[in-house]
Amino acid sequence: MINEAFVEGRATYGSRRIRQKLVQKKVTVSRRRVTRLMKESNLAVKTKRKFKATTDSNHNQPIAPNLLDRKFDVSELNRYWVGDITYVPTEEGWLYLATVIDLYSRKVIGWSMDSRMKAELVNNALLMAIWQRKPGAGLVWHTDRGSQYASESHRNILGQHHITQSMSRKGDCWDNAVAESFFHSLKTELTHHHKFKTRQEARHVIFEYIEVFYNRIRIHSANDYLSPVDYESLPPKILQRTV
Repeated sequence: MINEAFVEGRATYGSRRIRQKLVQKKVTVSRRRVTRLMKESNLAVKTKRKFKATTDSNHNQPIAPNLLDRKFDVSELNRYWVGDITYVPTEEGWLYLATVIDLYSRKVIGWSMDSRMKAELVNNALLMAIWQRKPGAGLVWHTDRGSQYASESHRNILGQHHITQSMSRKGDCWDNAVAESFFHSLKTELTHHHKFKTRQEARHVIFEYIEVFYNRIRIHSANDYLSPVDYESLPPKILQRTV
């Protein structure tokens, strides 16, 4: 059963998550025993690597106040969304990825990929999320101070859909920790273990990771060890959660 859970988690689950998968199947087992059995089976999670910053905050565009203020515990859908940009190397050059995450479930509800890191990249990701969720009034959209998020075209989209903008403090990655955490998972669990020949190849693999694995299968400690899709299917409740 440990091996099955490890394979289902695509070699990303450590002993804590493996134990939770067993608990969900009504199996009583200690984390220490899971750790021992994983070692005996040579089940080692994928390793971590350092990341490169992509934020360009040296611009003269308006800066929004930090309305989120690290309040990552959210009890409703479509109240707080967070976004960020990262890069993926390919033999053709960089592929840039912008995402939109609903803080309630940690689900990636919008994403966009392009060979250039322009405002259109983040605009398309946000518009995808808006189209999918159709949020009502009161939504707060939090990002870093990147020039793409401060651009006139991006602010126009927010105004058209009555979305309030929020931005992290300069140089403080912890103000957008959930978005940063997703990219950490993406790179640790996926892109650092692939050598992409083309951007199109990377697009297909990232799409499958987000829509098939991350949103629907991968369990999250912040979601009571449920996937984002499964968590959203439950009645809303207030939890003490971790990033």
